[in-house]
Amino acid sequence: MDINSIIPLLLALAWLLPLGSFALIFLFGPRMGRAGRYSAYLATGAIVVSCVLSFAALGFWLTEHYPHAAAGHGGHVAQPISGEWYTLAEFGRLRLTIGYYIDSLTLAMFCMVTLVASCIHVYSFGYMHEELSDVTDPLAPLSNGQPLRRRGRYCRFFQYFSLFCFSMLGLVVAGNLAMVFVFWELVGICSYLLIGFYRERRSASNAGNKAFIVNRVGDFGMIVGLMAIWTGLGTFSFAEIFSQVRPIAAGHQLQTPEGLSYGLLVLAGLGIFCGCVGKSAQFPLHVWLPDAMEGPTPVSALIHAATMVAAGVYLVGRFFPVFTPEVLLVIAVVGCITLFLAATIAITATDIKRVLAYSTVSQLGFMMLALGLGGWLAGMLHLFTHACFKSLLFLCSGSVIHACGTNEMPEMGGLRRKMPITSITMLIGCLAIAGAGIPTLIGMSGFGLSGFHSKDYIMAQGLLFSTANPGFGPIFFYAALIGAGMTSFYMFRLWYMTFAGRPRDEHVHSHAHESPLSMTGPLMVLAVLAVVAAWNLPFTELGLKPLLEQARPVGTVEGVAGGMLLPNVAMPAEHLAHEYANSVKAEWSAFAVALLGFLLATAFYGLRKLDPADARRTFSPLYKLFVHKWWFDELYALLLIRPVLRISNWVEAIDKRVIDWLADNSARAVAAVARLDDWIDRIFVDNTVNLLARWTYSTGLWLRRLQTGNVRQYVMWLGAGLVGLFVLMNLYWNYATAGG
Repeated sequence: MDINSIIPLLLALAWLLPLGSFALIFLFGPRMGRAGRYSAYLATGAIVVSCVLSFAALGFWLTEHYPHAAAGHGGHVAQPISGEWYTLAEFGRLRLTIGYYIDSLTLAMFCMVTLVASCIHVYSFGYMHEELSDVTDPLAPLSNGQPLRRRGRYCRFFQYFSLFCFSMLGLVVAGNLAMVFVFWELVGICSYLLIGFYRERRSASNAGNKAFIVNRVGDFGMIVGLMAIWTGLGTFSFAEIFSQVRPIAAGHQLQTPEGLSYGLLVLAGLGIFCGCVGKSAQFPLHVWLPDAMEGPTPVSALIHAATMVAAGVYLVGRFFPVFTPEVLLVIAVVGCITLFLAATIAITATDIKRVLAYSTVSQLGFMMLALGLGGWLAGMLHLFTHACFKSLLFLCSGSVIHACGTNEMPEMGGLRRKMPITSITMLIGCLAIAGAGIPTLIGMSGFGLSGFHSKDYIMAQGLLFSTANPGFGPIFFYAALIGAGMTSFYMFRLWYMTFAGRPRDEHVHSHAHESPLSMTGPLMVLAVLAVVAAWNLPFTELGLKPLLEQARPVGTVEGVAGGMLLPNVAMPAEHLAHEYANSVKAEWSAFAVALLGFLLATAFYGLRKLDPADARRTFSPLYKLFVHKWWFDELYALLLIRPVLRISNWVEAIDKRVIDWLADNSARAVAAVARLDDWIDRIFVDNTVNLLARWTYSTGLWLRRLQTGNVRQYVMWLGAGLVGLFVLMNLYWNYATAGG
């Protein structure tokens, strides 16, 4: 077997193992040990083996496509592997297949998803242990005020986890948009099940519904994009789409294929991006993600780091060759608004998980901004580094919640001595997301944690774009800088409020304790990844950046000036962002704002030299705006939810007062007609039939009297009959003769 057969086989096995785990737990979960304890081992074993197979596939890939620094900006230096495993159906030109499109991005995503998911599975052993027995939930009170008591759902949790991982891996390996859409929806269903895991709680039930409904809004746009692609190109295959939109004959530059107008190509790109806006919680569909915190913390870590929200950014990266400059500008604008909006909310949030939730929204905005500005490598690199440190941060927050029994940071404080491993690993996560590192100095390249490298790539691309578009380009660069500064501020605010200073609630502090090894072990693994994820292996050119460089879309790395609808937008080549002057300026700018954010957080919450209450009073209007999340929920309630509910009430009233009245009276009319018909049937039809029956019966009785059984009587009647017949014949003869 050659590499083109081995790699798809390994990834197919890695993809299907979680499905097998899901099926077995679905069928036998409650019987797998006491309360389904062994279902956790099965689910974890499946995802760990998937991780091993993913890295094995990556190893085979590297034997043929080892990264080289000289690859630079030449686009695809490694030909992707594409094909089909199975054809589901054919309808004319439309072929629905289970196929694959494998390049270094696919392999890196497989490794990242399975590795992070493996850590989260192990972490869940300890975090979800309460589900092994009956659970008393004080957050789901009964009508009598008593807390709800229910059976544990340990095996069901891991069942959903397995299905979630299967769905995400299927989306990553998919070779066509139809297959992507199927797993796209399946990921949404899994998120609904996991966010609403504590379904007896009204807040969790509402959060699951909100996530599901908001994502359907984005998915409608995605369906429009799929229709546009099919109308213009007649295929859903990635390989065929890319070959038509960026043909080799045109040097892989963007072309409008025959049958696909430029406007339809723009519509297709905007439609696909709409789906990504919903899935990756971008403005204006960002409102569902913070509510997703109602699910168990491992769910939050999986959704916010490696699976659901990553799917939107991944699809933008995968579909990048098809996006026109106009669509890319829309992506950049949406990302810019999102990163700033979410960061402002995060600096005022007090729920530890919601701070991280808005941080996720903001970081996804950074990725979208980078992609929209033409920085494919910057956006994808930040997707991977973010998966490492954000999963770490969420699991650390879960460790704190598990120990303290509360999500509210104002009730915490002074936990670093009681939870040393959690505090240190969370500090590493905070440093990584803030982009801690040493910028480029004379004679020495910049060096830092994983977030330092990925965020600096984004800043460099933003600076390059602002130089190429001096009119409006600087808006994106300075918005990214402000967002980076706020990121540093709210993350160290979180750490100081949780672990530093004195305890603010003695009851919470007295019950705090370090989490068990099943929870702290994954924290230490992810902390290492948060540090080194963007590094190359020592003395080699092998690392995440060179690996992703192999998958950089062909033709998108050369400068392209504008499109047909917005001719004044310049999309500069990404490799120019890494030139020394541009890169150094971006690095130092990012370093300065991150340091400023850290110093402000330290002054307010670490050293307490400044009083947060004074700042809240001074900037009261802004504080109210941020703490109320820019009133988006209230705005949507006013513009969408209440009108829809009002229309629903009107429809209900029409249904009850008009349609029900018509239905009821129609039924009454039918009943009246039926009664009339019954009367006619009984009086006329039945009586007529009965009369005929009685007459026939009476005639039969009379005729019966003639049957006496006396032969002489029969002879007499026969003779009389013959005489009568003779008389009749004689009369007829006389009549006939007289007439003649």
